[in-house]
This record gives sequence, C-alpha cells and structure tokens, in this order.
Amino acid sequence: MFTTIIHGLEDGSGTLLPPRELLDSLDLQVGDEFQIVETDDGLILRPIRHDNHERQMNAARDVMDKYEDALRKLSTLANG
Repeated sequence: MFTTIIHGLEDGSGTLLPPRELLDSLDLQVGDEFQIVETDDGLILRPIRHDNHERQMNAARDVMDKYEDALRKLSTLANG
C-alpha cells in the first residue's frame, strides 16, 4: 500500500505525486498518462500504455546521452 497527498497548484488545481517506489514497481516514468476511474469505493488509476517501441527508443536515447563519452571510448576500442 502506498500513500501520498494532493499538492495545490497556483491555478487552484491539484497534483498527485506518487512515491518513487510505486513508479518503479509499475515501470512508470515521468510523462506517462493515466485513466482515472471513479468507483463507489474511490478511484482507480490505470496507466495508458502507448507505443512500447517509442518508449524503448526514448529510454535508449537517454542512456546513450548519459553515457556518451564511455560509449564513444568503447567504440574506439572495438574498432581498433
């Protein structure tokens, strides 16, 4: 079970900040979208899964950007 609070924004709306552990356990990232379903017992949040290929490519680009220098050195070593 995870708990969080609703944080107020300047425009009067609110934002819900899920704990990092929840995001990690559900493989969610910043920018992922949710469907909010209202039930008699409360709310259900359902991730909206978009093209998995696009998400994987974005993750690969992030890794390549983060480790650009190391990857360049490895490439130089591999090519002699």
